[in-house]
Amino acid sequence: MKILFLVPYPLGESPSQRFRFEQYFGALSSAGHTYVVRSFLSPKGWSIIYSKGNTTGKFFTIISGFVRRLFTLPSVLGYDMVFIHREASPIGPPVFEWIIAKVMRKKIIYDFDDAIWLTDNSSEGSFEKMIRWRSKVGSICRWSFVVSCGNEYLCDYARRFNSNVKYNPTTIDTNYHKPLAKVNNSEIVIGWTGSHSTLKYINEVAPALQKIPGIAFMIISNSTISIPSVQSVRNVAWKKQTEIEDLAQLDIGIMPLPNDEWSKGKGGFKALQYMAMEIPTVVSPVGVNTKIVTNGVDGFICDTTAEWVTALEKLINDPVLRKQLGVAGRKKVERNYSVSSNTSNFLSLFDRSAIIVNARR
Repeated sequence: MKILFLVPYPLGESPSQRFRFEQYFGALSSAGHTYVVRSFLSPKGWSIIYSKGNTTGKFFTIISGFVRRLFTLPSVLGYDMVFIHREASPIGPPVFEWIIAKVMRKKIIYDFDDAIWLTDNSSEGSFEKMIRWRSKVGSICRWSFVVSCGNEYLCDYARRFNSNVKYNPTTIDTNYHKPLAKVNNSEIVIGWTGSHSTLKYINEVAPALQKIPGIAFMIISNSTISIPSVQSVRNVAWKKQTEIEDLAQLDIGIMPLPNDEWSKGKGGFKALQYMAMEIPTVVSPVGVNTKIVTNGVDGFICDTTAEWVTALEKLINDPVLRKQLGVAGRKKVERNYSVSSNTSNFLSLFDRSAIIVNARR
């Protein structure tokens, strides 16, 4: 089967792409499929769009993305299926998706791993809301042959529009994310990893960190942050080449989240990264986190500041417990959230027999 991937970002850059489908490309080839990837943003455009300032450059980057999509559109006819991650274009109505589904009559596999019909930006203006056109998510779900979602909360939303919805968790390549020899830190390192857009979630746990003396807090991101009253805060620039070595410096990994509708759509990827590397993990009881972590068995689930302080202090003071939860976490990922455990599920999205049956109906 020939598959066209229409994706927002260049290959190898975005975590959502890397861990939802890019790491399955080898399995697709082994299964006899061929594929081509076309991104909305070029590598240069990716570097511009998330930089500070440069409004003119960003404007032309978006225009260039639409031009790239227009040039790609005629080639769609040569493919059996079109895999769309999140959206074909970041702004405006779902014109490309409509043409592909309704005019070209191609089967769309629609994949998303966030509550992208919502926003977590409380200061978003009415103009941005208008041009983002988030209502298009429901339309694309309706036009798709199958919808692939990162957790059950997202699946429930997609089922409002399409009965053919498949739970397809964000997964870890456990041959890549694997335990490394622990660094002998002079102090316990509590850490967090993520993008600039999720840095604000650290505020959820800042009051707890401020109550625990003598810790080092490490942030691995493409942006930086400081935490008042936490003296040892180390910001490390995220780099694909060093991400495993950087994560290996953590003694404890955390994933705080606010309890809101946007966060319920999160795929728990930070927790999975820590767990795969045998880093004991502490998470907020929001969304899929409560399915990924079993409290006290392979991590801790904490809601209040007092619970965060208690869990972190337990782990800080007990190296045996850190090891125990880390090992259990790795086993959980291998069993339920690894590439190897999910490959057959991912490949079922491209099941030719299902397409034939659907066509007959």
